[in-house]
Amino acid sequence: MIQITQLKLPVGHQPEELKTKAAKILRVAPDKIETIVIRRQSLDARKKPELFYIYTLDVELKSLKCPKGKTKKEQEKAVVHKVKNVQILLSPREGYCFVKPGIQKLAHPPIVIGTGPAGLFCGLMLAREGYRPLLLERGFDVLKRQEMVTQFWETGILDVRSNVQFGEGGAGTFSDGKLNTLVKDPQRRNQLVLEIFREFGANEEILYQNKPHIGTDVLSRIVKRMREEIIRFGGEVRFGCQVTGLLSEQGRICGVVTEQGENISAEAVVLAIGHSSRDTFAMLQNYGVPMSAKAFAVGLRIQHPQKMINCSQYGKERIPELGAADYKLTWKSSLGRGVYSFCMCPGGYVVNASSESGKLAINGMSYHDRGGANANSALIVTVTPDDFPDNTPLAGVAFQRRLEELAYQCADGKIPIQLYGDFRKKGLSSALGDVFPQMKGAWEFAALHQILPPVLCEALMEGIESFGQKIPGFNRADAILAGVESRTSSPVRIWRDEQLESKIKGLFPCGEGAGYAGGITSAAMDGVRVAEAIARRYSPF
Repeated sequence: MIQITQLKLPVGHQPEELKTKAAKILRVAPDKIETIVIRRQSLDARKKPELFYIYTLDVELKSLKCPKGKTKKEQEKAVVHKVKNVQILLSPREGYCFVKPGIQKLAHPPIVIGTGPAGLFCGLMLAREGYRPLLLERGFDVLKRQEMVTQFWETGILDVRSNVQFGEGGAGTFSDGKLNTLVKDPQRRNQLVLEIFREFGANEEILYQNKPHIGTDVLSRIVKRMREEIIRFGGEVRFGCQVTGLLSEQGRICGVVTEQGENISAEAVVLAIGHSSRDTFAMLQNYGVPMSAKAFAVGLRIQHPQKMINCSQYGKERIPELGAADYKLTWKSSLGRGVYSFCMCPGGYVVNASSESGKLAINGMSYHDRGGANANSALIVTVTPDDFPDNTPLAGVAFQRRLEELAYQCADGKIPIQLYGDFRKKGLSSALGDVFPQMKGAWEFAALHQILPPVLCEALMEGIESFGQKIPGFNRADAILAGVESRTSSPVRIWRDEQLESKIKGLFPCGEGAGYAGGITSAAMDGVRVAEAIARRYSPF
């Protein structure tokens, strides 16, 4: 296989142009190309509105005229040598390979606590390798969960068991469904995760797009099919089953206790609990599971017309081949705090993502078509344990809760919003401008500048003004701010060693909730990694 990098074609090109351009670079006739696989596609918008795709391709040639006895690989090597172009090389493509199973016998199936990306992928890998895992989820299956979340957005009546944060698929189910990650990946777990998403219903494009996404509507179907696959391979999934205690002997895990009072035995237990499982963090602390407070970020969401963002990024209000434009922005404030955009949702919605009574948190969400009128993203500022009032492992949780209590109180449980011009002047908004809120859940004007600490408000204003120089109109007075964005990542890290185990052996902290991931893909990859750790020690049933 020959790899071609930096192949450039205009957006909107015809499929056959890819083969023609590849053949020209390789100095062969187009009919000599057997197959082309797109490995990477990114957008070059430096000369907007002229936009180009930049490709990395794997090209397989038909048998060429060459001395007898030469292998296909030797033929391809000869082509690369003959062309002498820095754009082409022999493809280093290799696939993912699961670990060789261990020899210790399991008396009981491994338990996976949580069915977010980390838990689902851990459970799926274990199931396919013959370990018959038991997945325990405090929330409900994705279909029932969707009904409950929709009812919450319409009525404001929250179910603390199953909501935007808890239930099958985890918090990522009600998001944009982004699948990009910056995690280094020599073991090809990222490739595996994307291929599994495609296997269960995602479009082929996620395998090569620079910024792949699924969308909440597609993701909900995928997680259901993954659960069905786990069951088909001998696993079990229980919903409405929260773990409330641990069973251990002589420093080793031997099972869990559920809210129904059931003791379930296991030699391996995976903590894929998600970043919002605050009561579970407290339970683990009571059982002596080592953990510490970690840095995370808090802030507000901002909404702009999607057409404005498109004009800035593409040079046009609409380019059908590209869909809604995104952005990624960073700024360092005068006080040294980092301000950056997070979880940007093109054509998306701001959603009420609360999971505790009397507290309000928000998130962003897009459907697969990203067809909403507004773009939104979280604008967040890093906070560290130095910002917390005490130095305990759960100090970050207390910090989040205080902000969410203020957000709930200032708008009586509705999503509090404020126009940016009024936020800047520390005044209460009374009317909308040309931007209309795209929300899932009721909203109300409120004083957002009174929710966040003043130092964070100042950093956000500096950041927004700076971003206005990069994207014209970003700092427009009628841009809509909403709060509070407090669940960007886990506020704790549950310690684990090189074997991925806690101090309590056989207990495996995993994913975003344990502090080892940040987003759907990295959480799924960590779930795969923990499955490998269990399989490396134990033999399948």
